Amino acid sequence: MQNKIHAGHFFEDFKLHEVIHHATPRTITAGDCSLYIALTGARNPLHCSEPLARSLGYPSAPVDDLLAFHIAFGKTVPDISVNAIANLGYADMRFLQPVYVGDTLATSSEVIGLKQNSSGKSGVVWVHSTTVNQHQQPVLSWVRWVMVHKKNQDAPAPDTVIPELPEFVAPELLSVPAHFTMQPTLAAATGGQYWWEDYAVDECMRHPSGLTINESDHTMATHLYQNNARLHFDAHLMKSTPQGQCLVYGGVIMSACKALSYEGLENAIAILAINGGSHANPSYAGDTIYCMTKVLDKWALPHPGLGALRLRMVGVKNIPPATLENIKTAQGYHPHVVLDLDYTVLIPRKGN
Repeated sequence: MQNKIHAGHFFEDFKLHEVIHHATPRTITAGDCSLYIALTGARNPLHCSEPLARSLGYPSAPVDDLLAFHIAFGKTVPDISVNAIANLGYADMRFLQPVYVGDTLATSSEVIGLKQNSSGKSGVVWVHSTTVNQHQQPVLSWVRWVMVHKKNQDAPAPDTVIPELPEFVAPELLSVPAHFTMQPTLAAATGGQYWWEDYAVDECMRHPSGLTINESDHTMATHLYQNNARLHFDAHLMKSTPQGQCLVYGGVIMSACKALSYEGLENAIAILAINGGSHANPSYAGDTIYCMTKVLDKWALPHPGLGALRLRMVGVKNIPPATLENIKTAQGYHPHVVLDLDYTVLIPRKGN
């Protein structure tokens, strides 16, 4: 009898420049948005206040940027990373236009790089993924690279191709909402008093709150994103691994840190880009996540009322960030650092 199970791609299955159209298009509902708030504590009022969103020029409240990304990312997992050893990094992630309740997202990926590891047991695959809405308009694009098992270790190694990736998404490539209209009600809605001009390069904010990741929280979040990677919720399988338990999906940590960073960045209303990132160490149920943010750069944007901040968001588990002397040394990341994310946000300018 023919085996009808799709086991995902192993390293030798990937071909340079092939395009993979991922299954399971997803229509975003108001229930998805409410559940995301319940799981993360996200508080950006642009994503939960219809009157505020309309007053700022949006047709309705846009879906939280990271919720849209996690759902788009989840589409890629069965093909790209279900057999992965580790997700190694992100680059050149662009939030091209807002996603709204009722939009249907579909994702495809092009293989842009391959490199077999010296052991011959695995290799690294680079893919460029694009998500479109029901009108075939791109809403998200990103590059990621993953280390993937080989199924047949005798399969020949492909030619090594490592793509050149930008350090960050340049300001002129950021997608800025032309419709945005600043309203004095924004400050009251966010509770924030700081605008683009109030932030200084190299300024560091240690956000005060922590968030404990419960077993039910991280497994439900991974299900919400339809991410079927077994290491996140197959506890029976994970008992036989060195970790001995399920790993928290890195996107859960990203969303937790973004929610925790609200204090101090209340008026950062949208994510424009994720320039790069590393899930530095694993997280598990019961870990408490803290966050700190450093301003790497700031840019005025063509829209007269808007600016951009390039930020470094660092997530730390089970210790207050103030006690962390070094995020990273020559030997690697501090064992309590779980996320190191370089991203760019949209923030209104003062007096506009």
